[in-house]
Amino acid sequence: MAAAPSYLASSPLSRLAGPRRGAAAAAARAPAAAPQQLRLGCYRRRAQRVVAMAGSGKNGTKDSISKLVSELNAATLESDVDVVVAPPFIYIDQVKNSLTNRIEVSAQNVWIGKGGAYTGEISAEQLVDIGCQWVILGHSERRNILGEDDEFIGKKAAYALSQNVKVIACIGELLEEREAGKTFDVCFKQLKAYADSISNWTDVVIAYEPVWAIGTGKVATPEQAQEVHVAVRDWFKTNVSPDVASSIRIIYGGSVNAGNCAELAKKEDIDGFLVGGASLKGPDFATIVNSVTSKKVPA
Repeated sequence: MAAAPSYLASSPLSRLAGPRRGAAAAAARAPAAAPQQLRLGCYRRRAQRVVAMAGSGKNGTKDSISKLVSELNAATLESDVDVVVAPPFIYIDQVKNSLTNRIEVSAQNVWIGKGGAYTGEISAEQLVDIGCQWVILGHSERRNILGEDDEFIGKKAAYALSQNVKVIACIGELLEEREAGKTFDVCFKQLKAYADSISNWTDVVIAYEPVWAIGTGKVATPEQAQEVHVAVRDWFKTNVSPDVASSIRIIYGGSVNAGNCAELAKKEDIDGFLVGGASLKGPDFATIVNSVTSKKVPA
């Protein structure tokens, strides 16, 4: 079932968008050494059945981020979609002070525990202090370039949640792992590390990002993405609880753009997107955000 790998697009501002799962409406089940970019994402909240999320990128400047924020502020976004942007740390305050309250702000990383003598790290307490509501953890670059292991990432997620910072928890396999038929093994191992540290999943969104599809222009087919999302949901049903399996939002990241988002969004278990490069253009990002409402059905 090999398919062209795909990569998560990056931009100076990252965002998330997706439908929320709720009582009234529902959608489908509902970087480091280099300079960072903003990421955008979108997802549907299974409790409200609509979710939208986005991720970050690498080469943002104050001017490029100001332009993108202006485009986002002017965009018409579906009301039942959660939208989050994840700028590099140094631009979070700029974004927070200029972005519409309709869109929430995420960090691209956070330290594993309370602040201390950890030069260069940012604590969850500091994120809360500046009004940052989310953090992206477990991204493939943090795992495969910076060497963060599953246990370390799981503990970071648990500590962020303990400080009321919501978590976008990334999972995903390398190309060689997919070709060896190990996609599920890899994703389940990463999920277990989160589950070993997390007891309350209310403020967690899972982002499936096949590493071979991040930034490569190669996108998992809607069927490939759905297959993994179903397997992840089944894993939660067996290993956590049926309630969590039903309510948790699972979003897809991997070269999502305005041209392919609609077909991906039609899949029952794709609750939104973690967007990279495509989020550099406000109008395209709005198209992606609004695509996640296509599965709304009565709750």
